[in-house]
Amino acid sequence: MGFHAYSSPYDWSRIAGYKQTAKAVDGGMIDLSVGSPVDPVPASVQAALAAGADASNAHGYPVTAGTADLKDAIDWWFRHMRGVDLKSVNAAAVPTVGSKEAVALMASLLHLGPGDVVVQPKVSYPTYEIGTQLAGADVLKVDDVADVDSWCDVPGVKAVWVNSPCNPTGDVLGADWLAGIVAAARRIGAVVLSDECYALMDWRSSKSVAPVSETNESETADAFSLSATPCALNPQVCEGSADGVLVLYSLSKQSNMAGYRTALIAGDYRLVTEMAEYRKQIGQIIPGPVQAAMAAGLRDVESVRVQWGRYRARLGRLVEALRAYGYDAAMPSGALYVWVRAKSGDCWADMAELARIGVIPSPGEFYGAPAYLRFSATATDEAIEDACARLSA
Repeated sequence: MGFHAYSSPYDWSRIAGYKQTAKAVDGGMIDLSVGSPVDPVPASVQAALAAGADASNAHGYPVTAGTADLKDAIDWWFRHMRGVDLKSVNAAAVPTVGSKEAVALMASLLHLGPGDVVVQPKVSYPTYEIGTQLAGADVLKVDDVADVDSWCDVPGVKAVWVNSPCNPTGDVLGADWLAGIVAAARRIGAVVLSDECYALMDWRSSKSVAPVSETNESETADAFSLSATPCALNPQVCEGSADGVLVLYSLSKQSNMAGYRTALIAGDYRLVTEMAEYRKQIGQIIPGPVQAAMAAGLRDVESVRVQWGRYRARLGRLVEALRAYGYDAAMPSGALYVWVRAKSGDCWADMAELARIGVIPSPGEFYGAPAYLRFSATATDEAIEDACARLSA
């Protein structure tokens, strides 16, 4: 049938005029809108990419499901960074060409269409809705996906989007709430789609990326406390089975690899295996050298720790400066954004005011909340300091 039509306020060209105003300010524009990483790609990733440039997986066709080394790295990452043994919960994984295409194609890959309903938070990443529309299915927006009574009795619900830590709000779902979503979705035969792209960007604890001892595999189940960015595939959340649960993850933020387009889907063995077959047929395959780079990025915990520190410091500075400017700003629980209510009550009026000092955030309307703004910490230390100086002046 092909893709259906979609509609969305998520159009970056809508802020072009504000950017023009900001560029004319003395010192130029400071862009805190798009969450595009600016820091160096880890040396380990660069070395792996170079080493793979003439490997067999480069001059021959790459494997859709990933090389043996990439599969091993994905398994390692889930065990040591998320407390999940994929095999023990009967989960499979497939790499994707960035997480956005995985999100946008998800409803279609699940064979959803007219009459089917996909649940998502009202305030959320716009591509959830766009992907549902492309499949021809219906979108049901709820205030809080963890309030399962708001969707579990709605006819036709086939999938439920969860995003924790959340873009744009930074909210983190506790393990009990996540387990409740999984249980309710199973009762009605729906698939839980857990977008965990910011999983390691948790600001409630300094232990966010502490690795587990290599010599004590029994510790891996507790590699991550369930009180910190719980994973939907953690056995305590999914009751030991990946059935009906899919997790999405990306290296764009943890390793500054947005341009590499490295991400993955992991979960329900049957669903992931079927998706891998479709991906093979349509050529949605990560290039061979990039697969080697992805494996290196997954294993390089120290680089993630360094990046975690950068973002933590930038967010802290932004919160202070936004408070000085008059916003009711607070440190997010997770993710990379400061989410604030517009002082005027309208995101576009605040966008115009901020453009006059050269600072450009994202309008909350893009995410379903026109009374809010999103300020991204994905800018250089120098840009953050300049923005903070202008906001505090």
